[in-house]
Amino acid sequence: MQSKTLSQILLLLFSAILTTTSFAQGKRDFYELRTYHIENASQESQLDSYLEKALLPALHRNGVAKVGVFKPVSSQPDARKKVYLFIPYSSIKAYSKMEGKLGKDQIYQTAGSAYINAPHDNPPYKRIETVFMQAFTGQPRFTESKVTGPKKDRVYELRSYESQTEKLYKQKVKMFNSGEMDIFTKLDFNPVFYGEVIAGANMPNLMYMTTFTNMESRDAHWKAFGTDPDWDRMKVMPEYQNIMNRNDQRLLYPTDYSDF
Repeated sequence: MQSKTLSQILLLLFSAILTTTSFAQGKRDFYELRTYHIENASQESQLDSYLEKALLPALHRNGVAKVGVFKPVSSQPDARKKVYLFIPYSSIKAYSKMEGKLGKDQIYQTAGSAYINAPHDNPPYKRIETVFMQAFTGQPRFTESKVTGPKKDRVYELRSYESQTEKLYKQKVKMFNSGEMDIFTKLDFNPVFYGEVIAGANMPNLMYMTTFTNMESRDAHWKAFGTDPDWDRMKVMPEYQNIMNRNDQRLLYPTDYSDF
């Protein structure tokens, strides 16, 4: 029998480790968050058509039950300039196989042809920014929002909490897992996900999304959070002081064809 190369041995060892860990067994979701930067109405129309008629149906056929598509509300400075795509995967294996599945999906290839084969002088976007996350241990699975009412009125708030160092970032994650998420649940913030960012532009950081019927509901919920006794107790604990230095807030609404 021929001897294996070092790279082959390492690959076999890595595969063996993955198959025996919770990382591979899918005990926590993985999240892909794409931000499409667009420059005009034509690109927005091209992108909407592709997402609605090609990508979302293909993701559904290939094992992703719910996909979110969001745009900034009109009051945001980036309104009509970005489109957010949120894809929850049940495991890293499901994520890693998706590109290959889409490549073999002839229905997708046909439906998405205009996007896939867009010419260099008429692209459907300017750039794509991607963040990849693993779900928090305290909420290991994506949860579809229970918010109802017209989608155009809903507010889906996407937040990114950035920390000065990896150690401080881990403390903020601990804070969420040790009680902050419970406060959101108690106050009916309808959280969709909480994610530890594995790859992205603003690391070390975490991201999460909460959902509200409208802007008035959003403001009322945050007012209640600010005066909640559990939050008052938690925010002054010594171990949670000075553990983040930036809170990036993005107010979005779901498109008509978004799954939630």
